[in-house]
Amino acid sequence: MLQRIQSVYILLSFVLGVVALSNPIGRLTHEGERIADVYNLWLTHVADQSHVWTPWVALFVVLLIATTITFLSIMLFTRRALQMRALVLCMLILVGYYACLGVFVFTKVGELTFTPSPYAALPLVSIILDYLAFRGVLKDEMLVKSLDRLR
Repeated sequence: MLQRIQSVYILLSFVLGVVALSNPIGRLTHEGERIADVYNLWLTHVADQSHVWTPWVALFVVLLIATTITFLSIMLFTRRALQMRALVLCMLILVGYYACLGVFVFTKVGELTFTPSPYAALPLVSIILDYLAFRGVLKDEMLVKSLDRLR
């Protein structure tokens, strides 16, 4: 299963998804003063450590679905066509994650300033790794088809 480089890419993408799920993705500030920390699941106010769950749960669910599909695509190494579809779906879901993040930041934040953390870039790195894995699986599929023609 992990003998192929694309399986390593998928595993790294899964690990990055788990790390992104459990770390803050940004910070809200007002005139240089930190107001809240933004996680994928909630918003934590610095003053009283209260959590606001409402719009941020959608980010968590989208990233959890993408991470789950990535994990399942590791197990699909014997079914390359289905593995390629799962990787494309995962890439599209991660693009949707950034769309949701943009909508939430621009509509819910108001006059506060959102500063992304380095953990906010991990889904982007996952998209790149999923693309590299897709290319590797496609190359394997083309190799198998060319060998079938020779028989």
